[in-house]
Amino acid sequence: MKVVLAYICVILIWSTTPLAIKWSGQGAGFIFGVAARMAIGAACIWLFLLLFGKAIPWHRKAIKTYFIVSIQIYGAMMAVHWAAQFIPSGWLSVIFGLSPFVTALIAAVWLKERSLTMSKVISYCLGLGGLAVIFHSALQLDIKAPQGVIGVLVAVFLQSATAVGVKKIKAGLGGLTQVAGGLVFALPAYGLTWYFVDNGIWPTNLNERNLYSIIYLGAVATTIGFSLYYYILLHLPATSVAMLTLVSPVLALYIGHTINHEPVPLKVTMGTALILSALIIHSFFDRVFLNKR
Repeated sequence: MKVVLAYICVILIWSTTPLAIKWSGQGAGFIFGVAARMAIGAACIWLFLLLFGKAIPWHRKAIKTYFIVSIQIYGAMMAVHWAAQFIPSGWLSVIFGLSPFVTALIAAVWLKERSLTMSKVISYCLGLGGLAVIFHSALQLDIKAPQGVIGVLVAVFLQSATAVGVKKIKAGLGGLTQVAGGLVFALPAYGLTWYFVDNGIWPTNLNERNLYSIIYLGAVATTIGFSLYYYILLHLPATSVAMLTLVSPVLALYIGHTINHEPVPLKVTMGTALILSALIIHSFFDRVFLNKR
């Protein structure tokens, strides 16, 4: 029952995070929104580790891992918060659904992994087709919407490259430990960005929705969401965990449309269907085939 509840919570958190990202940057500015999110997340994660008596190791491999993770925490999150200004929140989750494909391609080049089967090729083609349909819809939605799509793609690439880099180092660190150490490097970068770009000025038009969104992202999405994700990874097979990337984009689109009145054009629905079909083939086809054999 605990695992089921954790699974449901992760789906809900991943589905609501895109809208919270969009709201956190409205009024306050996206730089303040993401910087405040990470500051709150860091405080929660470090307190969590302190309460449970878990120290953060600082050997050479650990430091390398933290630095690589900080690229994702700073670069990818900065890119996705910037992109949220230009596209509906649900699109963030849909485009992030491409992460497994990008990660697999980077791993094939960087780690020399050779797992390019016919089903993988088909899934990549479907994923690219879905992305092309969404990008074409962005051209019709708003003149700046394509910038948002490109921004999320940059975030996807940085996150995927970080995952492969951490795997290459093989430091054997837990998920929360990696994030806690990565924040040591990322938080100063956020502070400097806020100081030099926004002059370090505290926003005067910060409303309750902005504030609650930032707190939610820091305390819930960053801390609780991450903890529960690694918890279900320990108790469920990879195929079940992969279903998260299939359910969350659909719910994120529905939540954005229902709560924030965001448009969901037919082309976006078609693009989402192509990406989800690609994820199904990528995640399950080879496993089912091997099990039958």
